[in-house]
Amino acid sequence: MFIEQINLEKKDFVKYIAGSVAVIFFNILGQIPLTLYVLAKGNDAKAFEVQFQLLGSFPSNTTLFLILIPFAFSLVGLWLVITKQLGKPFKTIITTRNKIDRSRILFSFLLWGGISTAFIIISYFLSPTDFVWNFKPVPFLILFLISVVMIPLQTSSEELFFRGYLLQGFGVIFRNRWLPLITTSIIFGMLHIWNPEIDKLGINLIWYYIGTGLFLGVITLMDEGLELALGFHAANNLVTAILVTASWTSFQTESLLIDNSEPSLIKELLITFLVVYPILIFLFSRKYGWKNWKQNLTTKF
Repeated sequence: MFIEQINLEKKDFVKYIAGSVAVIFFNILGQIPLTLYVLAKGNDAKAFEVQFQLLGSFPSNTTLFLILIPFAFSLVGLWLVITKQLGKPFKTIITTRNKIDRSRILFSFLLWGGISTAFIIISYFLSPTDFVWNFKPVPFLILFLISVVMIPLQTSSEELFFRGYLLQGFGVIFRNRWLPLITTSIIFGMLHIWNPEIDKLGINLIWYYIGTGLFLGVITLMDEGLELALGFHAANNLVTAILVTASWTSFQTESLLIDNSEPSLIKELLITFLVVYPILIFLFSRKYGWKNWKQNLTTKF
């Protein structure tokens, strides 16, 4: 079982706390380039009281690259924690299989990337006045190169930490599956509370992030590995960065389209939780033959 394979005792949970601090420390180290860049702007930065307004005043490709660097540092920190502090193979927090199943990552990536791209295309043709064509060859090429290299590092860092490291860590202390699933989903959601989307749509948007954490946790536990979650998360953020952005989203990029429509939180939540995620879970379960739902998601060990 994925959540149990870390194979540590409750007394070892303190190692997880120390490891989490280490990963956070590496993330802070990764923020140094962005900090130095802001400081180099001097008085220009003092005019902005809100962090995202400040970042929005800088060249978008530069900002995107700088805000993604900390996730690369976090990955290094996490690798050191797993392999050196805990003395486990790094694969332990990725999968129960003999080797990482790249076909699962690719399938999930293409499935969600295709669906979300189709949603954007349909929305564009149904309401073209809601979008502005924003294609600029050179900035877009730079965005594309940054995105395909750095965004998978960002999404992998989050999945490996939340659905890998922390999920297994809380399994050590709780000795069941449902509490780690809920706990990591709540933490994942709450860490998005500073996103600019919250300012636009309200605090109830936090349920989207918590629900997405639950969805990713469920497919991780049912599939006995992170591969599907890794593919989904990478596709989700890449599509957001490259194809469409809006003035109130956390990714301010030189995307192909700018969405000027007024978002509806209730509509988005209902579509996501009642249609999109159930369909994806059904497709994954059929393709990979998931069984023993109760055992994988709720039982003690």
